[in-house]
Amino acid sequence: MSLRVIPGDSRHARVVRPMQFTDLAAVAALEARSYTLPWSLATFHGQLARESGICLVCEDAARIVGYLVADMFVDVWHLMNLCVAEEVRREHVASRLLEAYFAVTERHGHRGHTLEVRVSNAPAIELYRSFGFVSTGVRPGYYSDDREDAVIMWKDWEGDSA
Repeated sequence: MSLRVIPGDSRHARVVRPMQFTDLAAVAALEARSYTLPWSLATFHGQLARESGICLVCEDAARIVGYLVADMFVDVWHLMNLCVAEEVRREHVASRLLEAYFAVTERHGHRGHTLEVRVSNAPAIELYRSFGFVSTGVRPGYYSDDREDAVIMWKDWEGDSA
């Protein structure tokens, strides 16, 4: 994966960059603070080791405040995990991570992007819609911690045909 560092704006010294193995403890700690059913450190390690994956972090003064994990399955990108520290939510961290993700994925032919999101997570659903995702269905009982349904979202690839 090739990604240039995306510098922060004048208000924040934030950069989006590729995740490194040395980031995994901080990423797993943020995951544990954010979710009732967090990914394990081993899961993050496995994703980062995959050549087909995209793993990004957003760093603010040498502190990880967000991350994104995606992988290609056949010819579709699957956005598997996007997390932002609670104290910086609504400060465009998720948007910057998504912009960096699209900058990488849009260079290569594929059919599109997919993701699942909790039906109760209205802010995330609205964020994804603002990036062109549309709801295409529901996965009943998708989340094993509370059996909440997931909204399936899809975004077509906007690039040239492969």
